[in-house]
Amino acid sequence: MFSSKQLSEDQIATIKSWVADGAQLPEIQKRITEEFKITVTYMDTRFVILDLGIELIEEKKEEPAPEVVKTLVPTGKTTVTMDSIAVPGTMVSGKVEFSDGETAVWSLDQTGRPSLDPTTPDYQPTQEDIMEFQTQLRSLIQSAGL
Repeated sequence: MFSSKQLSEDQIATIKSWVADGAQLPEIQKRITEEFKITVTYMDTRFVILDLGIELIEEKKEEPAPEVVKTLVPTGKTTVTMDSIAVPGTMVSGKVEFSDGETAVWSLDQTGRPSLDPTTPDYQPTQEDIMEFQTQLRSLIQSAGL
């Protein structure tokens, strides 16, 4: 096992300069082996750094990119589409985009009861949007022959 007591004052000063330049344990281990011709393990290197009271400079971690928030662009009109294959448990289903840009999934169950599941929790479309949605939905269902 290697000890810091086996290092000369010049070698200790050199190791401290490497750390000051930002070297981390793997690089220090490699440089001790190459420049001082002393074979040390990673653990030996760690103990030497601890014995000498040297604090390694932490590598700067990249900040995660800010989360991109999807903003809805209001189209000013309500549009309704129908899925080519209905969601299981429904007679027919599709999507709606309201005039303010909010979206929802709609469906009609086997008894004809409508369901509206907005993307934003607790979203309530305006009365005008609901009326336009119902008009377009009726038209889509009739054109599909249902």
